[in-house]
Amino acid sequence: MSSNPKRRQQPRRRARPSGATPPKPAVEGQRLQKVIAAAGVASRRAAEELIEQGRVSVDGRVVRVQGMRVDPARARIEVDGERINVDPRHVYFALNKPAGVVTTAADPRGRPTVLDLVRTHRRVVPVGRLDANTLGLVLLTDHGELVHRLAHPRFQVPRVYAAEVRGTMSREAAVELRKGVRLEDGVALAHTVKIRRRAASRSLIEITMTEGRKHEVRRMLDAVGFPVIELVRISFGPVSLGTLASGKSRKLTPEEVGRLLAVAGL
Repeated sequence: MSSNPKRRQQPRRRARPSGATPPKPAVEGQRLQKVIAAAGVASRRAAEELIEQGRVSVDGRVVRVQGMRVDPARARIEVDGERINVDPRHVYFALNKPAGVVTTAADPRGRPTVLDLVRTHRRVVPVGRLDANTLGLVLLTDHGELVHRLAHPRFQVPRVYAAEVRGTMSREAAVELRKGVRLEDGVALAHTVKIRRRAASRSLIEITMTEGRKHEVRRMLDAVGFPVIELVRISFGPVSLGTLASGKSRKLTPEEVGRLLAVAGL
């Protein structure tokens, strides 16, 4: 008898056809240059040049190699140090609200609302409120957490208003607004007050607030003896009204969205 133990039979492997290449593992995400182009920052070729120049970073690290894949819903992408919005899940609009339009989704009195002026099939909501007689910038989005943070006083997001008031505003009145004015719901104070123009019967001022109480600016100016003739919100955080016509809306740029997310801590 042979003393050699029987060899275990190994399962046969199928031979790969000559010239065939092994399958590559699936890679998740999209190419970085495609994501940047889809965000509207630059064409795909221009995005490739931005990457070559070291002007693009992903999650805090500069990227110089083409073809990197990223998840647009999670990656923090910056171009020249500014975050850009590449998340396709949400939409963001700026609206120049006219007088008589209410900042709500619906009005029981049948008045026009800001949603009537924004063309989108998405269910957006306004960030905070402007009263019916106040004009200017309203932000709208379907990003619920961003809406909450931008409107919450804890995040101190500045809103800048141009106010035409009755009377010649003194520097003492401007100081009083900055120190704080006692209203029926507590002390309200302006972050900054700039007197842009003064005349015998009226003044034009620029006032920056970081809260969003009801009729807050109007009540403050009434309290110091300068009732409002016209009030226009000209900026909200990093987004400015600019030359947007009354009653018109526009999509925010990727850079604007990125700045909004940054000031909201998102």
